[in-house]
Amino acid sequence: MKKSFFRLLNKINKKVLPKLSDKDPSKLTKIQKAIVAYRYFVVINSMD
Repeated sequence: MKKSFFRLLNKINKKVLPKLSDKDPSKLTKIQKAIVAYRYFVVINSMD
């Protein structure tokens, strides 16, 4: 149940949230860093 929820959430994130992998991490704003951390959290939990 948990894994399927995070997989669905990951698919939604890919379509809705912006890609920030091509930007320099030291130049990201706090909001962009939070988005990166959230996406990382969802991806890790969907694979686990």
